[in-house]
Amino acid sequence: MSVNIANSFVRQYERDVHDEFQRMGTLLLNGVRHQKNVVGKSTTFQKIGKGSASTKARHGVVSPMNQDHTAIECTIQDFYAGDWVDKMDLQKTEVEERNAVAVSGAYAIGRKIDELIIDQLDTTSQSAVNWTVTSSAAVRNSMLAMVQALWANDVPQDGQVWGALTPAAWALALTVEEFASGDFVGNQKLPFALPQETRAWLGVKWVMHTGLTGVGTSSAKVFVWHKNAVGFGQNGQVDVDISWHGDRAAYFVNTTARSFDKKKVTGI
Repeated sequence: MSVNIANSFVRQYERDVHDEFQRMGTLLLNGVRHQKNVVGKSTTFQKIGKGSASTKARHGVVSPMNQDHTAIECTIQDFYAGDWVDKMDLQKTEVEERNAVAVSGAYAIGRKIDELIIDQLDTTSQSAVNWTVTSSAAVRNSMLAMVQALWANDVPQDGQVWGALTPAAWALALTVEEFASGDFVGNQKLPFALPQETRAWLGVKWVMHTGLTGVGTSSAKVFVWHKNAVGFGQNGQVDVDISWHGDRAAYFVNTTARSFDKKKVTGI
């Protein structure tokens, strides 16, 4: 037998293409004040201040609260995630490349939504709570301090408070029995059905997120906020368009999303 017989061995390839490990879309959109199907170049979120009650004399005039009213405008931005698929390349592979590009584009748009939300969360002017990670008790106290800071700002405990942790912070949180144990944390009231683990603890919907500011470093940031603290406007849903370009003999698979600058609606 020829010593070169290995050159004739059959090579089998998988027909299905698998996306590179990536965060599959947005995880935070349900955690912000979301305006859908906005028509126009901008949208406006209304903010009203806190009033105070007062007394009055008999038959006297009630003192008005004079609450502050603020209109916060958000300007539209357009985002695209597209790629070319050559027609002749489709004849050389059993992979449905157009579908693979469309799926990857949708994932990219979802990650962009979270990126914009995180950028806005990072503009908070509230004082930071530094985590201490020397023990599970110290991690628990750090998480308690974050939630306590919200309570001190009169943030309501109405089930709409969210928290985002880096993978490292999530792993540390899992050392806290009250956070990790089913005796303290049930699986009811989870905010969405995704292959992404969530926890409801201390009245906060916690989620692990790989795109937080400084992720993977010792200075990474984690956030806790109320849903009404950040606004996100969107005119239309994510669209996928596959168009033929004869001059290029190729398809262009384009995923588009029209969203708005996020503005801090209330203090976080």
